[in-house]
This record gives sequence, structure tokens and C-alpha cells, in this order.
Amino acid sequence: MRLELEPTLVPADYPYVHHLRVRFSETDAMGIVHHSRYLPYLEEARVEYLRHLGHPYTEMRAEGIDYAVLEAFVQYRKPLKFDDRVAVHLKLGAATRASFQMAYLLAVEGEVRATGVTVHGCVNPEGRPVRMPAWLGELSTD
Repeated sequence: MRLELEPTLVPADYPYVHHLRVRFSETDAMGIVHHSRYLPYLEEARVEYLRHLGHPYTEMRAEGIDYAVLEAFVQYRKPLKFDDRVAVHLKLGAATRASFQMAYLLAVEGEVRATGVTVHGCVNPEGRPVRMPAWLGELSTD
């Protein structure tokens, strides 16, 4: 399973949204967000989503499970700029016994600026694959 999830451009298709504001330090001389900053935006939304579900990432790590990023893809549609209030929409996609995908839609005032997909593997502290927690598998949209 690698990058099989196709993010939709419809915000209502995503069950969770996290808001953030673009900081000046994340932009270039023209006030446009550098491409490298998008992945931390996806990570911030993903961590908050887990917290929202009642399973904060710290809890997962305490139980000996990490979610290693195996692949990441971002399609840049229109630049984000300094001080934009970005809605990062997120949904869990297909899952296997030890991996899952997440789709993202980044929008400003309803206008799509980027989409993304991350593929994660459930691993133990030594980096070996482990089974995904049952609650996470049950959320999968296969």
C-alpha cells in the first residue's frame, strides 16, 4: 500500500479540520510559504487529530507504538502566504494491519491551496513493524 489515497477537493469530505496561521518565519522574501513548511503543517494536524480522537501521540508512544512516515506527497495548487489562516482538513484512508494513509486538504477561506497524502507504518521503538491499534483500524475508510 503506497500512496493509493486520492485527496478530494471538497472540505466536507474530511471529518476533521485543524486551523493554523502562517508565521513570517515560514515564508520567503515574497511572503510565500516555503515548500518545506507544508509537511510540518500536515504533522501538526495529524497530531491534533489523534488528540481529538482521545488518543494523543504521547499515549501511543508510551504504549510502544510510533507512526513512522513512509511516504509523503504534497500537490501545491496556489501559494500560502504570510498571515493566512489555513484550514488543514484531514481524513484517515486505507489501512492494513500495520500501515495507514491520511489525506489532507489545505484551504484558505474555502479556496484550495494544496492537497497531500502521508503513508505511515506502525512500528515499535526499535523500528520494527507492529499491528496497528484496533481503534485506528476501525476508523479506516478503506
